[in-house]
Amino acid sequence: MARGLSIRITLCVIWLSLVGAGFAVILNYQNAGGRVGITPQRWPAGAAITLDHDHDTLLMFAHPQCPCTRASIEELNQLLAQSHGTVAAHVLFFKPAGFPTNWTRAGLWQSASAIPGVMVHDDLNGSQARQFGAETSGYVLLYDTQGQLLFQGGITGGRGHAGDNAGENALLSLLAGKIVNSKQTEVYGCSLLAQCPVSQEGAAK
Repeated sequence: MARGLSIRITLCVIWLSLVGAGFAVILNYQNAGGRVGITPQRWPAGAAITLDHDHDTLLMFAHPQCPCTRASIEELNQLLAQSHGTVAAHVLFFKPAGFPTNWTRAGLWQSASAIPGVMVHDDLNGSQARQFGAETSGYVLLYDTQGQLLFQGGITGGRGHAGDNAGENALLSLLAGKIVNSKQTEVYGCSLLAQCPVSQEGAAK
């Protein structure tokens, strides 16, 4: 009986260790920032989006199939509601060549389009994302009216986590004309230029 009890205790310890390790992996994934490329400090020549010379210009690069990005879209909605029309906002959704329109213009596209004042665009093959150094979905940039980079990073506190965060607070301060200590934050989301599977039937539409 003592041997059986010892085996059960050992199995319980192993199970608890595995559960703990699983939670650690999940927490690490949720709090690990995504990759960022080289973002131009000045608005690049040849950009598909026109720099606004009357308002600061905000860009968000998004993957249409990334579940983490829903929180970024929610935070963008909150940000713009508090900015009172002081920024020209654009969301660019990655669209691989040959993929159907409904692959890109799904739920996240609809959510972004519903935000007042936001202009939503296809980013064919991620050409604009590459030009601006965006490699993770939810990456946000803010340029002033002269084309100078003011901010780069994410506007969530973790993968899929809506709520108060350093990126959104920094943007709100910048749009209000205030000086901020940090102009770059971690961005949390899926790889921006990854092509999610799509059926041949869907790709032909």
